[in-house]
Parts: sequence; C-alpha cells; structure tokens
Amino acid sequence: MADGRAMCAEVAARTLAAADDAVQRRGRFVVVLAGGNTPRGVYESLRVADADWSRWHVYFGDERCSPRDDPERNSLMAGSAWLDHVPIPSGQRHPMPAELGAIEAARRYAATLEPVGEFDLVLLGLGEDGHTGSLFPDHELGKSARASSALAVLDAPKPPPERVTLSAHRFSWTRQALFLVAGEGKREAVRRWRAGDDLPARAITPKAGVDVFVEATLLSCPRS
Repeated sequence: MADGRAMCAEVAARTLAAADDAVQRRGRFVVVLAGGNTPRGVYESLRVADADWSRWHVYFGDERCSPRDDPERNSLMAGSAWLDHVPIPSGQRHPMPAELGAIEAARRYAATLEPVGEFDLVLLGLGEDGHTGSLFPDHELGKSARASSALAVLDAPKPPPERVTLSAHRFSWTRQALFLVAGEGKREAVRRWRAGDDLPARAITPKAGVDVFVEATLLSCPRS
C-alpha cells in the first residue's frame, strides 16, 4: 500500500543519513537490522542506494534457530533483499549463528559484540503483543546493565520456540533507534506503549529516545 511504501522510503532515507553522519564523524557505520516482513521494503530501497558500503558494519537484532538456508531466517531475507547485492565486505556482515542452537549462538554473538561499542542505528519491529526482536512478554528482557548482550530464548510463544535476541540493554546502547510498525493489528500495541503499558518494546531506552513509524506516520514515543 502507498503508506507502507512511504514509510519504507522514509526509514531508508533516515538510515542513509545516519550512515553519512557516522562515517563523517567516526569513519564507520554500525547498524542493527530488524527481521520479519515489515523492513523488507526498506532493505529493497537500500539495495539501489548510493552509499559508501565499505564503511558499513551490519549486525542483527534476533534470529530463529533453524538451518542457515531456512527461508525464514532474518539474515537470509536481508541478504536476498539487499545485502547480497551491495559491496559490504563479508567480514563486516555479522549474522547470528543460530543454527548452533540458542544457548551457543547467544554466547558466540555476545562475544562478537564485545568490542563493538555503541551502535549508530538500531532498526526494530513491533508485534501485536508488544514484543520486539525476540523479547517477548513474560520472558527475560535483559534490561540490567549486567545483562548479556545476546540472550537465548528457548520457549518463544511463536514458532520456532528457540531464538537468539539482543538484550534490551544492548538494543538500547545506540545513538538512534527506529521502530517500523505496519498493519492495523499493531496500532493497539503502539497505543498501549504510549499509554505506559509494560510491553517489551518499552524496555528499549536509548538516551535519545526512539522514533516509531506506523505506516507513513511518525510518532514520538516517550522515554521510559
């Protein structure tokens, strides 16, 4: 739909602007990608963009524990829509090794993130139940500063049950965070979030706050 295309174009433009600023200031751009269907249009827009791809360092917010060639893998979707078509050095693409199982993959990804420092941009989605990444209601969110950067999820309420996700604390260690929300079913979750309900998405608390795109409408959500 037109609103969805407008949202994707705006988020792609915000991503490119963040990249330009990061490269100018720090010589590299560190971004965390969202999975699911909503960001696909953003990635397809970035696929044809003019950018200094050699300075991009790409990480993932969560992943399903399934074989590497599973079409439901977030890394596969991002690759086919965008990453496989631009010259980002292979050593600067960091998919989660979720095929190893949630516990081992979380351990390894936490080690991968150890030297990274603050992200420049985190892209996130929102579920109808308020989950983001694979941080689900009534599950460990990893909000403490002592939480591991990556968490093993063994009993997700949607398939597959085993997943790997960044912790809320690690998601929050970023200069910018953008939520992409598509579909009428998600608007109630946004309303509850803005009303102060204790949803997992509310645990993402970067110093600059977060911006939430609902189709073509930008809503500013309060800091927690």
